[in-house]
Amino acid sequence: MLLVAILFIIFLVMGMPVAFAIGISGVAFFLQHPELPFTTTVQLPISQTQNFAMLAVPLFIFAGNLMNSSGITKRLMKLSSVLTGHMHGGLAQVSVVLSTFMGGVSGSAIADASMEARVLGPDMIKRGYSKGYTANVISWTALITATIPPGVGIILYGTVGEVSIGRLFASGILVGLLMMIALMFTVWLTSVRRGYGAEREKASPKEVFSAIGETIWALLFPILLLVGIRSGIFTPSEVGAFACVYAILVGTLIYRELDFMKIAKTLGDTVIDVGAIMFIIALSGIFGYGIPLENIPGLISGAILGLSQNKFIVMAIILLFLVILGMFMDGSVVILLFTPIFLPLAKTVGIDPVHFGILFCTIITMGNMTPPVGLAMYAVCQILEIQISDYIRNMWAFIVTIMILVGVLMFFPRLVLLLPNLLFG
Repeated sequence: MLLVAILFIIFLVMGMPVAFAIGISGVAFFLQHPELPFTTTVQLPISQTQNFAMLAVPLFIFAGNLMNSSGITKRLMKLSSVLTGHMHGGLAQVSVVLSTFMGGVSGSAIADASMEARVLGPDMIKRGYSKGYTANVISWTALITATIPPGVGIILYGTVGEVSIGRLFASGILVGLLMMIALMFTVWLTSVRRGYGAEREKASPKEVFSAIGETIWALLFPILLLVGIRSGIFTPSEVGAFACVYAILVGTLIYRELDFMKIAKTLGDTVIDVGAIMFIIALSGIFGYGIPLENIPGLISGAILGLSQNKFIVMAIILLFLVILGMFMDGSVVILLFTPIFLPLAKTVGIDPVHFGILFCTIITMGNMTPPVGLAMYAVCQILEIQISDYIRNMWAFIVTIMILVGVLMFFPRLVLLLPNLLFG
């Protein structure tokens, strides 16, 4: 597997697409072991996509795209402005709250950051926010979107690690809200120092209730997902299908902004999104085949446990390693390849799989916001025409906030598990 890892890194440095880098380097393992049937390299990508639980991934992506096309996004932005526009850094606070609401709609940090860069970014810059600060607010608040259900990374982790997706969803809601509070405080503090004022006057109760009424169907969405799973009505895959039907009904019958042409376009966009993710998932089967055969989880567990058997120190070592991985590798790839390695180690030292999974996915997704290969960072900077160096100069308050929050959640697992334990026991 050492040769496989070296080839994988070389291919990434060469600029090879991630899926091909995974598949080709994985084939090297079979070339090293001629006793293994080479036909397995063809069978593995097919069998990797035949997991029924994996059906939740394309269904939730389709549901998120449908919700975006149904007019929900602009209503959520209005509600966000009504709730927080009167605070210091009004438009930046709108970005934090909008990303929180979008967590129940898109589930993708990159999609949310790209959307907000187009919708909020130009207005923030016109109102006097520096370009680097604007890009960081939009990028880092998108981390909330990936945490609140239905986050795609969380679904992948639950599927690969065989961890309850219902409990992960419940945990993601509370952790996402804590992340929102932490980032709102950071935005307030930095806005006071930079002199960024309010966007509008404080809204009246009537205006607030009116905005909530317009968005109630989007706000109910993550709650309905949890209720459906908790009550046993739906499996995670079936609740994904329900999400698609729900989005179509809301868009066509309630908001009346979703027609046949929009649905067709959304379906086409979803095919592209799903194709990219499922191609990576399929070829990761080749790469991951040799991991248990070479006892990689056991070797890594032995090395880490040789340093300490304290669960907090073990988790800190794993998370630090993931911070570095997330900076260089796509989040979906890290989840697919390293969940089977690190989850057994976490269980060995007594770490709850849900507690570990939420922090695991948060740290990995954070790589989208950091150099050198952060996809959300590049998307926002490209849309707003911002230099990466300007982005990096304004990044530190946000990265420190997230790392402090992760540290607190690491040492206080009851915060992460409070809602799952209340709902699922």
